[in-house]
Amino acid sequence: MTAPAADGPGPRSVGVSQRNIGESLSFDLSRPGRVGCILPDLDVPEAELPVDQLRRDLTLPEMSQVDVVRYFTALSTLNYSIDSGFYPLGSCTMKYNPKINDDVAALPGFARVHPLQDESTTQGALELLYELQGCLAELTGMDAVCLAPAAGAHGELAGILTVKAYLRDRGEDRHRILVPDSAHGTNPATAAMCGFSVGSIRTGADGNLDLNDLASQLDDDVAALMITMPNTLGLFEPGIARIAEMVHASGAVMYGDGANMNAIVGRARFGDLGFDVVHMNLHKTMSTPHGGGGPGAGPIAVKEPLEPFLPTPVAARNPHGVFRLMAPEHSIGKVGLFHGNFGVLVRAYAYIRALGLEGLREVSETAVLNANYIKERLREAYRLPYDRPCLHEVVFSGSNQRAHGVRTLDIAKRLIDYGFHPPTVYFPLIVDEALMIEPTESESLENLDAFCDAMLEIAREAKESPEVVKNAPHNSPVRRLDEATAARRPVLRWRPAMADPPEAETSGGRGHPTSRPG
Repeated sequence: MTAPAADGPGPRSVGVSQRNIGESLSFDLSRPGRVGCILPDLDVPEAELPVDQLRRDLTLPEMSQVDVVRYFTALSTLNYSIDSGFYPLGSCTMKYNPKINDDVAALPGFARVHPLQDESTTQGALELLYELQGCLAELTGMDAVCLAPAAGAHGELAGILTVKAYLRDRGEDRHRILVPDSAHGTNPATAAMCGFSVGSIRTGADGNLDLNDLASQLDDDVAALMITMPNTLGLFEPGIARIAEMVHASGAVMYGDGANMNAIVGRARFGDLGFDVVHMNLHKTMSTPHGGGGPGAGPIAVKEPLEPFLPTPVAARNPHGVFRLMAPEHSIGKVGLFHGNFGVLVRAYAYIRALGLEGLREVSETAVLNANYIKERLREAYRLPYDRPCLHEVVFSGSNQRAHGVRTLDIAKRLIDYGFHPPTVYFPLIVDEALMIEPTESESLENLDAFCDAMLEIAREAKESPEVVKNAPHNSPVRRLDEATAARRPVLRWRPAMADPPEAETSGGRGHPTSRPG
């Protein structure tokens, strides 16, 4: 693979309409007196707005219509999405989603239905929710499902509140939740939000949960063990049955984080593995374009003893075949408005029905095959902290490259020059200089090879010309920003560009003022 020119112009830096588009705002292109439309003469008397409605500090850019169209078209090409390229963002399942499912969700009977309509006029939508609950219960090996939570972390919150209500109904007021040290950050955060203290369980040298550490912490004050399956190292936990026995023997609940369900969908079921509660990320596993904060859906599935405590509403069918929404007997109540993110649920239902069980099995099979292919191609160039077959994602370490002064972040930034979205970096926290790669089932052999070729070339560069990697990206409209300052001191209002911005408002090493974000 030929390396991109370190200092050459980027592919989007040519042409008048796209020149410096990554650093320009519409205000920068404004010219006094230039207009984008011609309004007819007023046919009513001209009048001043009331003083309290005037925005004297409001300035709008003056641009021609073609300049406006070209400006926003050029901006749109800077967006990276699964439709434009490989998105190996580990633990987030950024896979291609069939467009037919978007079309199904846009059908008038779904897109125009209103949640406050009488149930007699929404029987089709309610039947879909009821059928989807049944599909997810079957796929997870659980007894009941609530579709209301709007995202994975929201599903966690609903699931742990359900566990809390269940335990209190048993007359138990337990105060601790155990979480592996490799867990998604939402796990301990959710436990703390629900009023529990959090205990951390070590991961062993083999990537499995340390059973001795678990045994030492299990007691009658533990409410649940929250465990991701497969774990965030991309590994199946071979001792899961023994773990479930230990947890249940202490009277606690087995909680499953289903964020990585793409690895096992159609092949292994949480209920069969000993879990009592699980949340699913339908926007990852079941066909909704994911990223940028939404949309999402995080249904929870439970075993029968916890069913009465599920959030409301749950779709049900009465003996006469009429579908309705109901509140479980001891429900924890609403966790959001109406039925949840209905459009996401429609897409998930269409995805499941289109693929069927055999198709879903093929999804997980191909996702696992692709991840192991990348593992084998890159194992000599990047350190593999857990050298064993992985499932849907593989975690490398950039510690070998650090010997040449190159960090994992540098590798990720250099990938941008090769046209790839970077993978997840520095997670899981227990892996030094972590690089987490999830190819999903979407990518062809050719795409995987192109990505691996780029990663191998970057590893070579790290040895032979580390400065090229350390100063990447070279061809992006905006290069490296001071992300810490941007997060702590965001600039949310445009100000005229300053010739010499204060030092505190300058991005890391590139001199772009933060008052003019790309």
